[in-house]
Amino acid sequence: MNDAFDIVEGDVSIRDGRIASVGPNAGDRFGAHDRTIDAGGGYVLPGFVQTHIHLCQTLFRGFADDLPLMDWLRRRVWPMEAAHTPDTLRSAARLGILELLSSGTTTVLTMETVHDTDVVFEVAAESGIRATIGKCLMDSAAEAPARLQETAKSSLDESHALKERWHGAERGRLRAAYAPRFAVSCSRDLLEAVASLSEQSGVLVHTHASESRDEIAIVRELSGGLSNIEYLSSLNLASPRLCTAHCVWVDEREQRVLAEHDVKVMHCPSSNLKLGSGIAPVVEMRARGITVSLGADGAACNNHLDMFEEMRLAALLQATRHGPGVLTARDALSMATRGGARTLGLDSEIGSIETGKRADLIVIDRDRPHLLPGPDPYSTVVYAARAADVRTTIVDGEVLVDGFTPTRMDGAEIAAAARAAARELAARARV
Repeated sequence: MNDAFDIVEGDVSIRDGRIASVGPNAGDRFGAHDRTIDAGGGYVLPGFVQTHIHLCQTLFRGFADDLPLMDWLRRRVWPMEAAHTPDTLRSAARLGILELLSSGTTTVLTMETVHDTDVVFEVAAESGIRATIGKCLMDSAAEAPARLQETAKSSLDESHALKERWHGAERGRLRAAYAPRFAVSCSRDLLEAVASLSEQSGVLVHTHASESRDEIAIVRELSGGLSNIEYLSSLNLASPRLCTAHCVWVDEREQRVLAEHDVKVMHCPSSNLKLGSGIAPVVEMRARGITVSLGADGAACNNHLDMFEEMRLAALLQATRHGPGVLTARDALSMATRGGARTLGLDSEIGSIETGKRADLIVIDRDRPHLLPGPDPYSTVVYAARAADVRTTIVDGEVLVDGFTPTRMDGAEIAAAARAAARELAARARV
């Protein structure tokens, strides 16, 4: 996944968490290694970078189906987020990260709930995943449960404290973000303060924008007629640090704003389909030079965290809109790797297998019947491969999934704890 999209047959040598050499016999250039992983016959790729996730919602899987966005939030997701305890939130984060690492995602941008976000940072630290994590900010949501309602000051104070504790932790593997949920649930004062703090600190802003028509109508009413993107821009939020999830309903004028300010767009095709939100104009945005990456969103609206499905759907949906080939398999894989890295401002560190970059790598088993004959690796990975085909996952040079088996995480224990936590959470939320 370098600039030339080279397909190389050979080795990847890893030293001190970084890629030391790539190519035929690369492993012989630096003497003995502590370990050699035989990936013969497999595809070695940069790890997937998912840029819109809600780890806190992993335990909501199956509890919030077949509802439009605003009902989904008000009737299911907000009550369950409010009912989280630190223990149930820990179970949700562990289950989500286990699924992500096992299916080849090595980096995430995740928006959590209003409270107890330290727990998610702790789980990310323990698991080995690379993560940018934001506490959800929402100071203007009268219909939300009381536990999700905060003042702008208390929200911002806690976000600042999280940044001080965690930004740059684990040798830079963990970072903090400001995460105003969306314009519907955030006051103008809060959004303007986030814009100022992001400009001063360089920290990313992670939000939702233009996901559904109902949401857009609410934003037009509260903003005096502005569209979602125009409203965010009027508050000085439009910048290369702004990461906007969905952007399903963005017209040409809004796309010009996104392109002019290098605002990043995170496309979530499965979630958009399941919630009936629509199909984002990905081809048009990419044609304007807008960086579009991919994310599964949360397990409450997907219902899994599988980048293979997001890549496949991203390509197929644009083919439905404009014809086959408008978003190729190579484009989709680039969105899942290089596009995600650029969205997070990490394109000099991750997203491709190049000397000097962080050793975030995956190996896909190539011998499965559904992957044969495999004449084109891009086509095979995007259109035929599955999450269960990932046999090795490496982050910062550490093997986190080895022969399909997690090394830091106990899958059986996490599953048992998650089942118990989900029952407890659903009873407390009364859903």
